[in-house]
Amino acid sequence: MPSPLPAIIFDLDGTLIDSAPDVAVALNRLLQREGRPAVTLAQVQSFVGEGPGPLIERAFAATGSGPAPATLPELIAAYVAFYQEAPADHTLVFPGVREMLAALAGRTRLGLCTNKPDAMVRPVLEALGLADSFTALVGGDFPRRKPDGEHLRETLRRMGLAPDAPAVMVGDSPTDIAAAREAGLPVLVVDFGYSRVPVTELGADRVLSGFADLPAVVAEIIR
Repeated sequence: MPSPLPAIIFDLDGTLIDSAPDVAVALNRLLQREGRPAVTLAQVQSFVGEGPGPLIERAFAATGSGPAPATLPELIAAYVAFYQEAPADHTLVFPGVREMLAALAGRTRLGLCTNKPDAMVRPVLEALGLADSFTALVGGDFPRRKPDGEHLRETLRRMGLAPDAPAVMVGDSPTDIAAAREAGLPVLVVDFGYSRVPVTELGADRVLSGFADLPAVVAEIIR
């Protein structure tokens, strides 16, 4: 039987799933409602990572001027409602993710830590058949979101572990790297996500081009 592994915390968008097409649909519906032009998929991929507020601010800046701060909560609510109507119509699970999660089952506890609002997380995971893979799901409603390391520490707590328990973070962006470093965790980054910075420049402990070797890499890094 394979040896146990430390806990593993995953980012969601750009790490486990390619959700940008559905994010683009909901975001462009919001922009259309506000009388603004649509943004492209490539633009959306560069906008995501810090939650819906920065996403909307970047989209508004790209299509004119930024939103008035007082209107942002309502814009976020509208965007989330649009997204919930079709949370995974065009979203894909990245190759190797299902096999990797199955291989890790029984070897360790898996957590999910994402800046995506809580109301958007579970519908996506359930639609993709991934919801039962994780001991804990911690979304962007937590007040100290990535890049704050407390987001990861809270994920460990909800996984039933101490905040300083042996664990590894797997993400795709500077936000994930910064959160892991602040929490004192080793961090792996995938090279197919949404990072606006070349992943080789992020300072991760290891860059992954796929998930087949993840268990071995995690064991090596912790050792």
